[in-house]
Amino acid sequence: MAKATVTSTKPRLEQLYLDKLVPELEKELALKNVHEVPRLEKIVLNVGLGRAKDDKKAMDAANNTLRKITGQQPVATVSKKSIAAFKLREGSKVGLKVTLRGERMYEFLDRIISLVLPRLRDFHGVSLKAFDKQGNYSLGLVDQSVFPELSYEETTTVHGLQVIFVINCLQPKHAEALLRALGMPFEKENK
Repeated sequence: MAKATVTSTKPRLEQLYLDKLVPELEKELALKNVHEVPRLEKIVLNVGLGRAKDDKKAMDAANNTLRKITGQQPVATVSKKSIAAFKLREGSKVGLKVTLRGERMYEFLDRIISLVLPRLRDFHGVSLKAFDKQGNYSLGLVDQSVFPELSYEETTTVHGLQVIFVINCLQPKHAEALLRALGMPFEKENK
């Protein structure tokens, strides 16, 4: 019997990053070493259920959403403290999260840039103010219906989600340069 060979192709954005963007960013940012070039470490998707934490239907909808759009099983996030004002007990489920790395991370990034963000209503670009001091970028989505993987029935229980791009870089401006190079549609600055 002939042995089938499996050819592994890298995702489009990963190939672009390795072949073209690394040398360009090294030159553009005047970095001394190729290892100083900013790189995407991971993408974390988080759904905080808040008031719906006790609602099994909301938890199942969020679980289904994250599983369908990432291809991974979400992990439950639990509260660290008991807070009586919020009727919250230590150890109770308060949300779900998924961490993407490697090929799945680049494929998700490609889908969010080319499919999801353009489907948002009145979209004029993502905010430049969502970078933290380390250069990580946070993007909040109000509802999950913009993902093409989900059917109409799966979006009846509406919940938002947060997407955090964890970037290894020397300065926050380097992280912005990386996301711009990868095609993130930032809003135009009005001067």
